[in-house]
Amino acid sequence: MRFMRLLLTAAVFCSLSIAAHAEDCPHGQLDVRYCDRDGDMVADAPTDPAKFLDPATLVFAYTPVEDPEVYRKVWDGFLQHMQKVTGKKVQFFAVQSNAAQIEAMRAGRLHVAGFNTGSNPIAVNCAGFVPFAMMASKDNAFGYEMEIVVPSDSPVKTVADLKGKTFAFTDPNSNSGYKAPSALLRSEFGLEAERDYKPAFSGKHDNTVLGVANKDYDAGAVANAVMYRMMARGAVERSKLRTIYKSQTFPTTGYGTVYNLKPELAAKVRESFFSFPWEGSALAAEYKGSTPPQEKFLPISYKETWDVVRKIDAAMNVSYACK
Repeated sequence: MRFMRLLLTAAVFCSLSIAAHAEDCPHGQLDVRYCDRDGDMVADAPTDPAKFLDPATLVFAYTPVEDPEVYRKVWDGFLQHMQKVTGKKVQFFAVQSNAAQIEAMRAGRLHVAGFNTGSNPIAVNCAGFVPFAMMASKDNAFGYEMEIVVPSDSPVKTVADLKGKTFAFTDPNSNSGYKAPSALLRSEFGLEAERDYKPAFSGKHDNTVLGVANKDYDAGAVANAVMYRMMARGAVERSKLRTIYKSQTFPTTGYGTVYNLKPELAAKVRESFFSFPWEGSALAAEYKGSTPPQEKFLPISYKETWDVVRKIDAAMNVSYACK
């Protein structure tokens, strides 16, 4: 029952009781409070300037995949750069969950964010998130794979061997931490949660990595970019883990603004991403351990880049309805 409650949470966690008047405009998959007149699948800026947000302090939040305090330091130099470009104070908001991050943006308290792969569609449709960038290598390589990992000395050799084992997911809204591996286990290997294996939810990718390495879980699904960064900085020993499955490549964290940020300010925020000097930065030091290395911000299109993720959501019957 707990597993089913978590599954349902993925579809209905936007539970704020904020009154919103639907406009007479095309919405697409978006919540009725947002318009999509140009068909790009993200919310248009309001036509009424009175609805623009022009805060004295911009609030930024990075997806809660690892210890927020580690990433406060990693992002500090970038946020200082954003302050210079925008002329606004910028505050780092240490979110503890995907739901909290999305609800903060929906409520107007979060203005700039990096949402993880699986949360992007829900953030776009329920919170008015407008992603425009993601990290990439200097030669434009990007993305990550979902890997199923086991302790290095585990008797588990293949995905079929997971029957009867405890399997760690991260969060129901995560693409690589829940949706992709769930679809894989069911469609390709005929393994159903509760019937064939015991599902557990660690909350974050780093918790799954450490939990499998320490044998708290028999196996787990993780975004390998997160795992490789942890290995690069010595948070986990590479020798303690073994991969038994690696997926196709998915887009990584998407960065953007809330739809109703004042257009001039939104343009400056966008400029701060693409003008950031990576060389010698804490951001470069942290993300060079990814595969491929992440060395710049690359412009993206939500409609095109997240197509594969939306297809997985459709296969999983994930709803983007906000309640």
